[in-house]
Amino acid sequence: MEFLFLTFLAKPLWLWLLFLAIVIALMVFDLGVLHKDDHELGVAESLKLSAFYIGIAILFGGYIWWAWSNGTLVTSDGTNPVAAYFQGYIIEKVLSIDNVFVISLIFGYFAIPRKYQYRALVWGIIGVIILRGIMIAIGAELIAAYDWVTLVFAAFLAFTGFKMLVVPDSDPDLSQNPVVRFISTHMNVTKRLHGQRFFVRQPNPVTGKLMLYATPLFVALIVINFADLVFAVDSVPAIFLITTDTFIVYTANIMAILGLRALYFALAALVHRFHYLKYALAVVLIFIGLKGFYSYFFGKFDPYLSLAITVGIIVAGIVYSLWKTRGDDDGHGTAVKAAE
Repeated sequence: MEFLFLTFLAKPLWLWLLFLAIVIALMVFDLGVLHKDDHELGVAESLKLSAFYIGIAILFGGYIWWAWSNGTLVTSDGTNPVAAYFQGYIIEKVLSIDNVFVISLIFGYFAIPRKYQYRALVWGIIGVIILRGIMIAIGAELIAAYDWVTLVFAAFLAFTGFKMLVVPDSDPDLSQNPVVRFISTHMNVTKRLHGQRFFVRQPNPVTGKLMLYATPLFVALIVINFADLVFAVDSVPAIFLITTDTFIVYTANIMAILGLRALYFALAALVHRFHYLKYALAVVLIFIGLKGFYSYFFGKFDPYLSLAITVGIIVAGIVYSLWKTRGDDDGHGTAVKAAE
């Protein structure tokens, strides 16, 4: 059992295995117990399940506080892990709202019924766990080797935030999506769904020989995972400017994504009510980018002040969005139509 105490990315191996065990247990419980039979997830059930995942994330944050307070958890860069974890979690959660809109468009494009969407999203978490892990490991190695990379991240985030403020939104054209085009060209894909199955065997229309075909549900799953990878380009640098400790970066990301899958069905119905939250998020990204420059040249920014500013900006954006869109039920919910 000594191997459990070996160090991996500045943390004992048992700590990483404990977190992955929690994630796997949640997925098994979700798919095997809560959603053993495919059914359409309503807004009320979505909110309850999301509250459950938020509770798990808060409890995990409580464990981080406990381990930090008794000295068993020390960050590799000396930052406060509690403030860093919750700030990263909140930013990832809010960044996910734009992701929800894109996911709903993908499901609409492939005509995926709502009763199959949740299972596809949960299976997609496996891909996210691997892809985010790879991105975070690469980012950590770059920062460890070249500390000026944080300045690149800071400049990128500040530019991204500014672009979000001035560039209008546009719907992606999925018919021209390179992933869709690649799969359509290099794989056999059925024209209709086959329940919750990702692959089926059926006769080739020319030779009559049984061949393996991917279903539209599998293609949608792959496109969603690549879309998440694109969104990670913003979220991963953002949290690296909060802390460079890979364990805090990874756990905050994954905890937020676990909850996103549950919250998707409620957000898909209400995403048009959060239109102005985009601008609050843009200000947060600019703030974190500027804070990255400050920390590099002048020293650490107070972690709890940073967390308070982030929460304050996001709460203001949510309140203003809900106030400006009150009574707005006149068809802005493109995501609702796409998801149904």
